[in-house]
Amino acid sequence: MLGIIDWGIGGIGIYKLIKEKLGDVPVVYFSDTVATPYGKMSRQELVSRLDSVIEFLKTRGITHLVIGCNAASTAIPYLKPHGIKIDGVIESAVAATLRLKLARLGLIGGRRTILSGVYRKSFAEHGIRLEQRIAQPLSGLVEGGDVSSEVLKMECRRILKPLKNCSHILMACTHYPAIDDVMANFVSVDTVLIDPATEMVRKIRRLKLSAGGGDRFVTSGDPRGMKKAAWTAFGVKLDGIEKRKI
Repeated sequence: MLGIIDWGIGGIGIYKLIKEKLGDVPVVYFSDTVATPYGKMSRQELVSRLDSVIEFLKTRGITHLVIGCNAASTAIPYLKPHGIKIDGVIESAVAATLRLKLARLGLIGGRRTILSGVYRKSFAEHGIRLEQRIAQPLSGLVEGGDVSSEVLKMECRRILKPLKNCSHILMACTHYPAIDDVMANFVSVDTVLIDPATEMVRKIRRLKLSAGGGDRFVTSGDPRGMKKAAWTAFGVKLDGIEKRKI
């Protein structure tokens, strides 16, 4: 059984693609919105929180785990041993980008993701210069169900303006693909917005997980808010969401 952790509904984009490409692989999805946004936690707080959530998911039978949040993925090297395979999105994002013919590479992401330097270092190893922009407001807006407002458009315009003429822009947050159609209005018509989800699902396919069994959705926050946000952002209908305090 596969587990997916994200602070909110961003990882639902990965879940949706899993269902489309891999069929009936059973998934337990955990949305941790009652917690401080992962990108705003100290490393110690983030590691402690993730360790607790992972131990909970193990009681639900997961054997493999995807951490859908970029900020949380930066903490994977510091997690305690859990006896299961854990993959973050950063490695897949880099792999997906390196498959492309790059001229000028930009990246948008949360504050922790960018300040960690993990993407800059990874691309520098391949001789690729990276231009980065902190896009913190966007994930919160999407999480709140905003995928089209004037406020959202204003933020996209501000964030993307210095990257407007990049040949490629890596979306280093799982929430961003929900608004890629909005962001496309503020970059060059030839700019490619890179969603790492396809590469992540390609990696999951190699795990050869057994099919069969239903999916379960758990949140530390508001089940109604999670249901609404998942539908608004990704067109995924979630039923029977369990609320769980961890």
